[in-house]
Amino acid sequence: MTDDTVRLSMIGQVLRGRWRTLVVLALLGALIGAGSSVILSPGYRTSSSVLLQGPREADELLTQAEVATSSVVLDRAAAGLGDGETGADLRDKVATSVAQGNVITIEATGDTAEQTQRMADQIASEFVKYSTQIIAGSGDAAVQLAQERRETLRQQVAQTNQRISELSAKVNEGKTTVESVQLRTELQGLRTSIESAMSSLNAADTASGLGNMVVLGSAQLPSSPAAPTLPQLALGGALLFFLVGLFGHLFTARTDRRLKDEEEIAAAVGGPVLATFDAVEERPTGKTLRAKLLRDDRPWNIPRVDVHADEIDVEVHYRRLVSRLPQRRLLIVAAEDDHAGKVAAERLAALADRWFTVATISPVRPVIEESDAEGILVVAGLGSRSAWELVGIAEAVADAGLAVVGTVLIRPVQPTRTRSGATTPTDHEALAGTA
Repeated sequence: MTDDTVRLSMIGQVLRGRWRTLVVLALLGALIGAGSSVILSPGYRTSSSVLLQGPREADELLTQAEVATSSVVLDRAAAGLGDGETGADLRDKVATSVAQGNVITIEATGDTAEQTQRMADQIASEFVKYSTQIIAGSGDAAVQLAQERRETLRQQVAQTNQRISELSAKVNEGKTTVESVQLRTELQGLRTSIESAMSSLNAADTASGLGNMVVLGSAQLPSSPAAPTLPQLALGGALLFFLVGLFGHLFTARTDRRLKDEEEIAAAVGGPVLATFDAVEERPTGKTLRAKLLRDDRPWNIPRVDVHADEIDVEVHYRRLVSRLPQRRLLIVAAEDDHAGKVAAERLAALADRWFTVATISPVRPVIEESDAEGILVVAGLGSRSAWELVGIAEAVADAGLAVVGTVLIRPVQPTRTRSGATTPTDHEALAGTA
């Protein structure tokens, strides 16, 4: 199978075996997302625009944007709203930006649509009033200088117009001569000069109106809360926690160091794999409430087989294995935490009568007690032990002065078919494998 097929198969196994856990994680994520909306959701949002007439420098526009959120403007706006809030309260609810065309945008956020609209309009109005007051109260010397400049320009225009009239009269009196041509040339130059003076005068008149500001209409009444809203945060939290749970299971399975290959297990134990039996996956007893509700106390990647549980229980495979083993005393070793291995070991010992003895050892610090056994038969669940644990068992066998006769592997499976009135398999019900 390709890597993509394997990934899809694993995702399907996680969804089948851990769907309850994933649903709980999604609900938890939805609750956390909904709770975070108190901090992350801005509420309603709208904006008001103020046009600054006349040519403006970029730095001047940025300065005006800062003025719009100054304490004076916000305090006046708060007083005008009459909602019991102060200018400091409005500071976190207002933001300004500079748009194209000498437009300053004032953006306000609030708990209701009407409150947000009133806030944006009130701040824009107070901003225009305050800026106008600043410009009107600026230095009288600067205003006087501008007036003197405009008066000088007007006088220049008047003198030029008078000179043009005199020259025009002289040109029209006589015939066309060299002198008349020179006069016409001088007249054309004067006309150019007067056009330049008129342009300067217009620019000065425009500059005199730099303080003009206009609010471009009322702020729009927001029809819905601004993103991210509570439903969006709840949905995002649910999706995030679901994906974290899903890929967390896949990552855990990918990094699992327990051996599942028969050749690797045989090399680690130091004895051949004599048989691999299937065993019906059993539910552990004494489950906690969480395990009963989520059913996450069992491996999710157990192979599923399309048979009934009782169809896989074939006694003949166990008997064939026992008949092939040497007729001498063997010690069947299984790990303490390997339920399927211990059940299979007890069943093999029961079939072999007095020849086999079962011993359980710790997988962390395996120690084999002194016995009259002539060999060791290791029984382990497939995928239940890491390479180091199996090597530790092999070292314990060598330390006891014995040899490993072979290894029997138990592969847990999950039948997909059930019979009406079927009972839960007992510890001595196992599935036949390949012997």
